[in-house]
Amino acid sequence: MDGAEEIKDREWLDFERPIAELEQKIQELEKLAKSQSINLEVEVGPLKNLRDKLLKRIFSELTPWDKVRLARHPARPVTSFYLESVFEGFLELHGDRLYGDDKAIVTGFARLGKEQVLVVGQKKGRTTAERVACFWGCAHPEGYRKALQKMKLAEKFGRPVITMINTPGAYPGVGAEERGQASAIARNILEMTALKVPIVSVVIGEGGSGGALGIGVADRLLILEHAYYSVISPEGCAAILWKEGDHRAEAAAALKLTATDLKKLGIVDEILEEPAGGAHRSPETMAGTLKEALIRSLAHLKRYPIDELLERRYRKYRSIGSFDWAPEAAG
Repeated sequence: MDGAEEIKDREWLDFERPIAELEQKIQELEKLAKSQSINLEVEVGPLKNLRDKLLKRIFSELTPWDKVRLARHPARPVTSFYLESVFEGFLELHGDRLYGDDKAIVTGFARLGKEQVLVVGQKKGRTTAERVACFWGCAHPEGYRKALQKMKLAEKFGRPVITMINTPGAYPGVGAEERGQASAIARNILEMTALKVPIVSVVIGEGGSGGALGIGVADRLLILEHAYYSVISPEGCAAILWKEGDHRAEAAAALKLTATDLKKLGIVDEILEEPAGGAHRSPETMAGTLKEALIRSLAHLKRYPIDELLERRYRKYRSIGSFDWAPEAAG
């Protein structure tokens, strides 16, 4: 649990409670051993083994709804953490030159390994005040216009684009609609399909609806093991199909929104394994895994000439949702 706060100060999901209770006991014994200068490894060792077994069992049995909740975990690493730990020399770029600077989307140039890149990320915030300012990661049209302007700037200077997706969806308010929310997202999708630089997107938490797709058109789409990517939130789906939110677990299962489902459907290209118990238990480990995957993905994409890269990108998205029709089964 690198850099994590003490167990008692953490917010836990219900299926994490047995693990939390064990870790509380482990911490108490380790503090006692340190304060009294005694060796309690005989007592601590079995508890750690039990903790590890519980982690393996519980996280191998997670339902799709559990994974949605894990993707929303209050301690889960967010874009601002990865900007600090994966990239170097981040220089933020502000504003859409039309209306304002949407805090739900952060953009800027940075260094990834030896590569200069543009980073576009959906920002949820770490504190309550930051989350309110960022609308919990729900961007307005000015956020999508800012993202597109900076991506076009990256194209001008030949810099690859990295996008980090973490949003329940685009902001649904009246003001956002009046300022062209749908058209801003649609414009981003259109322009990103033809952007003449490599694009790598990674879903680090929530990937909700068009709000995610507005920065999610990419040559390679990565997803963290316990993140999700969906056309609609489980709550939204339940409200439409069952007229109430109590069926959100059923909706989550039906939507096929987990990383494993998405890989099978050919929507994502790679699943990034999270530390045991989720990215929030060892953010630094997760950052290392993400950095390695991004560097490797860019190196792979740079082998292709731009014309071939664009053709592959086009074919990638045209093939999503395709199926084989069996005439004998019709009717």
